[in-house]
Amino acid sequence: MTGAMKRVCCACVAVLVLAALVAPVQAAEAELADRVVVHKAERRLDLMKNDTVLRSFRIALGLSPEGPKTREGDFRTPEGRYLLVDRNPDSDFFLSIRISYPDERNQRDARARGHAPGGAIMIHGMPNMPTRSAEYYRRTDWTNGCIAVSNADMVDIWLMTARNTPIDILP
Repeated sequence: MTGAMKRVCCACVAVLVLAALVAPVQAAEAELADRVVVHKAERRLDLMKNDTVLRSFRIALGLSPEGPKTREGDFRTPEGRYLLVDRNPDSDFFLSIRISYPDERNQRDARARGHAPGGAIMIHGMPNMPTRSAEYYRRTDWTNGCIAVSNADMVDIWLMTARNTPIDILP
């Protein structure tokens, strides 16, 4: 099976799983979050509504998680206030939601240091084509700077957030 065929198969499976899970979540009348808060030190993502936590999820971060992202390739997860801007049901990971990093300040600061700021920071599920054991992904910070959750948690985050939902990524 070619790489393209594998991606199509993975995308089809993701859509079927998502479709199977949408009805139960909608039946439970899941609330839409008005804000996402990531606590990097606690490895936790909270979906918030009116300052009340709707749901909390365990997360994995970039390979070098301490401190804010300062340049491309530093394996850090950014810190600051951004927005959830684009959704990709056909990514290399089980669903992905792009975060609006880098903003103008991030770009300016990186340029001042002579670096590119990096980009393509996402909230996403597990790799569609894993190269490590499931245990590794559960217990390790393993991304290039993204925020990773389990596939089941990614479905909930996907369904409980909308485009342009603010996300605060805290140290």
